[in-house]
Amino acid sequence: VSIYFKPTADAPIMKKKKWEVERNITISDVTGFFRSYLTCAPHESLFLYINQCFAPAPDMTIGSLYDCYGSDRKITFYYCKNQAWG
Repeated sequence: VSIYFKPTADAPIMKKKKWEVERNITISDVTGFFRSYLTCAPHESLFLYINQCFAPAPDMTIGSLYDCYGSDRKITFYYCKNQAWG
């Protein structure tokens, strides 16, 4: 599944915005990788949203989210360091 990351609010802009992941990867796995990619400090928060309003649960899989919210062979996540929506 192709996942795209778009910054919002105070989030740093990533050089690489598109990633290919397996359907069984969880949001918790994505968040952990993403935190290390952005070099977030342990005390910093990181929020992921789908459709600029829905924050998926950590145990949800990319495959199930793609089935519900994906389009054009991708799913788009918005990320920020402070809570923006929801």
